[in-house]
Amino acid sequence: MNTNTFLIAVDLQKDFIDGALGTPEAVSIVPAAAARILSARQEGVTVIATLDTHGEDYLNTREGTFLPIPHCIKGTPGWELNPEIAAALAGCPLVEKPTFGSVRLPQLLEGIAGGAPEAIELIGLCTDICVVSNTLLLKAAFPETDICVRADCCAGVTPEKHAAALETMASCQIRIL
Repeated sequence: MNTNTFLIAVDLQKDFIDGALGTPEAVSIVPAAAARILSARQEGVTVIATLDTHGEDYLNTREGTFLPIPHCIKGTPGWELNPEIAAALAGCPLVEKPTFGSVRLPQLLEGIAGGAPEAIELIGLCTDICVVSNTLLLKAAFPETDICVRADCCAGVTPEKHAAALETMASCQIRIL
């Protein structure tokens, strides 16, 4: 395993694919995302997945007031990884995060890599919320690291927001594949 290159699979959970916040676009990326996870693992890339994780009090949180749709409540079926994705990720580290971006993720990567990672690739959901948040957190933590997002393995809340997020990330020197 190469401990200096990473694939981050962001929130490929049931509620974002075909559950409470699912979209046809999210459903359509699952085969490509699972294939990319498997190929990265075969290449020796370190694969880590994030899990959007909320409690039963979600509607009483700040996020819940802006997005009043309960989703990814820990322990519910919607919180679980999509089965095809779960199979591809078997044995990979999972990072629970209570909000869009994981502030723990840069520290975790730095610990595994023994410093700044050489390369980070991101895939997942939703491009315009959690993918962009985690990508920009990682860019801020590792300004000299090659960071890219694989567009065909991401989906946004809408196709227009997906495209806008990709454009924003490209403006911030993130390579879009």
